[in-house]
Amino acid sequence: MNRPRTRRRWAVGLTAGILAVTALNALDAPGAHAGTPPGPGGPGGPGAHGRDPALLRILRSMTLEEKAAQLFVLQVYGTSADTSDPAAVAANRRLYGVDNAAQVIARYRPGGFIYYSDNVRDPAQVAAFSNGIQRAALAQPHRVPATIATDQEGGIVARIQPPATQSPGAMALAAGRRTGDARALARITGRELRAIGVNQDYAPDADVNTDPANPVIGVRSFGSDPGLVAGMVTAQLGGYRAGGVTATVKHFPGHGDTTTDSHTGVPTIDHTRAEWERLDLPPFRAAIARGAEAIMTAHIVVPSLDPSGDPATLSRPILTGILREQLHYRGVIVTDALDMQGVRDKYGDENIPVLALEAGADVLLKPPADADGTGLFPRQLAAVVDAVRTGRLTERRIDASVYRILDLKRRRGLFRDPYADESRVGRTVGTPAHLAAAQRATDRTTTLVRNDAGVLPLRPGPRDVLVTGWGVATTAAIGTEIARRGATATVRQTGISPGPAQIDQAVAAARDQDLVVAVTNRAWDAEDEPGHNGPGQMNLVKALIATGKPVVVIAVRDPYDIAWFPEAATYLATYSYTAEALRSAGKALFGELNPSGRLPVAIPARDDPGTVLYPFGHGLRYPH
Repeated sequence: MNRPRTRRRWAVGLTAGILAVTALNALDAPGAHAGTPPGPGGPGGPGAHGRDPALLRILRSMTLEEKAAQLFVLQVYGTSADTSDPAAVAANRRLYGVDNAAQVIARYRPGGFIYYSDNVRDPAQVAAFSNGIQRAALAQPHRVPATIATDQEGGIVARIQPPATQSPGAMALAAGRRTGDARALARITGRELRAIGVNQDYAPDADVNTDPANPVIGVRSFGSDPGLVAGMVTAQLGGYRAGGVTATVKHFPGHGDTTTDSHTGVPTIDHTRAEWERLDLPPFRAAIARGAEAIMTAHIVVPSLDPSGDPATLSRPILTGILREQLHYRGVIVTDALDMQGVRDKYGDENIPVLALEAGADVLLKPPADADGTGLFPRQLAAVVDAVRTGRLTERRIDASVYRILDLKRRRGLFRDPYADESRVGRTVGTPAHLAAAQRATDRTTTLVRNDAGVLPLRPGPRDVLVTGWGVATTAAIGTEIARRGATATVRQTGISPGPAQIDQAVAAARDQDLVVAVTNRAWDAEDEPGHNGPGQMNLVKALIATGKPVVVIAVRDPYDIAWFPEAATYLATYSYTAEALRSAGKALFGELNPSGRLPVAIPARDDPGTVLYPFGHGLRYPH
């Protein structure tokens, strides 16, 4: 369960004063929905005018089982479509009863696949994997290409790692306040994904992060102001489209005000209908007005929108009543992953896909496995087919979703050419121009929140510096940045939850240093109970400050950490720990860049949510 309202809504009350009212009014202006793409409307089937005859022929030639399979996007193990790796084969057999992606296609003919980090070695390998999937798909009688999707939000959520270009992530980009950067990096991400055969990105995140204690969204959101989030989301929509991939706006109707992670529980958003319209709706409305082609649902309960207690993914009042009928959205509705606990608690797994379709969803993402690890996709597929044969669902309802899916594939050019050009991957992915653009944009995001002691900027030259705190690679990278400028850097990584012994060792090491740099990652998650980081990071920073040495704290994820050690006199926020973000932090430490980022959220006091320590828009610069 969520914490009581007074504890968990840490900053909702702070948001009212910073709403972008003019932006909201503009979204309600005449013609606001003119950009909605053509395609199937509400629950009607593909008999309406304006449908593509070729797609209708494919649809009419499909069996009911083939149509139902087209609704699913599956996880698969391995790094090639025909993998024979024993571990991958064993995992796929548990899920699907076959060895690899090619055999999954031959047996079931699903609509597509989602890549996770364990599917990825390098860009050339992913391109070959994608081409193997498409060859297998086009070898089937209907020659329907596959959706190949991934989560490449940037920042802390990026399945395709370097040498691919890394965007700094949503909240970082919002700190830079440049929609041009958001669009440019989305275009780069889209181009690089399409170069490796990925045609749909489950990004951008349109959630408005009104709760700083949000365990699942946080820096994945562009911030706490609906107008700012709406502007950044629509900029990224244009960028992804220009890059050649389908963007997926998520998580409708808004996952920004919860302290429950929907991967592990069922969040309840207790906004009134008026609060929801004021806080959560604007980015989604703006995205629809700009022609969003895919929207992902949230596994959250919103009683003011649907008092039944059903999560939004399974809610007809939310998906059909609000999204389709009130907002006039005509694109594809994708469920969040069906293996997440937020959608599994109330109903049995075999019933969930049918309920999602009844609610208005089109794409059923990542079916779960049972407690023994046996995949439930075959049973969920059979449940959809059975629901049609018994009259619970009409075949016309299935046809409506399948047509939307086929039409989206057509718009992405997949029927014309679904393949990646494997000979050109290196000319697109991680090019010097792309990497330089990412670094320039990231340099505009670093935020100097506090510099009361005047420690920054540092002068290059000899000094002894201890770099400690979270992250083996992160602390090492910051140590390297410091050493490059003439200092001697000692790195002592203490982890996500340092205990007394680790803290004592760091304090002892600090006594011989001229300066301490402490790295934090969600130090605010200080509850001393399972599933939380605990107070270790907070205790570490406080103990380091107590040594009397100058301490620079760098928060490399959520910017809220300083509320847990307000005595920290020097505090930088980077919003992510990409290599680019850490390079920017190094430049900021030494004044090679004058920090220009501004907080996209307010930072309230730890024990008094009504007191703002640092307001929305706050950010310091060095005097000239």
